[in-house]
Amino acid sequence: QLTLVESGGGSVQPGGSLRLSCAVSGSPGINFCMAWFRQVPGKEREGVANINIWNSSVYAESVKGRFSISRDKDKNTLYLQMNYLKLEDTAMYYCAADRRMRLCQGLGARWYDNWGQGTPVTVSS
Repeated sequence: QLTLVESGGGSVQPGGSLRLSCAVSGSPGINFCMAWFRQVPGKEREGVANINIWNSSVYAESVKGRFSISRDKDKNTLYLQMNYLKLEDTAMYYCAADRRMRLCQGLGARWYDNWGQGTPVTVSS
């Protein structure tokens, strides 16, 4: 059973930065596709970024140039560095894994079969 635990969320002013972490347990390594999603009440869960086992990543247009996804295989941890945060980045952020695949199939939620509980990010002035 794969367990994903997010941390690092909080409140920040526009233009600020946060780094989210996702600790992965229940697997000898994180040799599969992983991703970050976000969701605001009343809207669908949105894919933010994914990363495959070769550290190739894909980003949503809304976060390109501001967010960076990375993984530390020694620590079994996924990260999301978020810079130049905007009001519209406010959401619950979720870590996800597609344990079946080393390559990522896309940023749609349907591709991922393991999810964390989320960590909240609030951007406000």
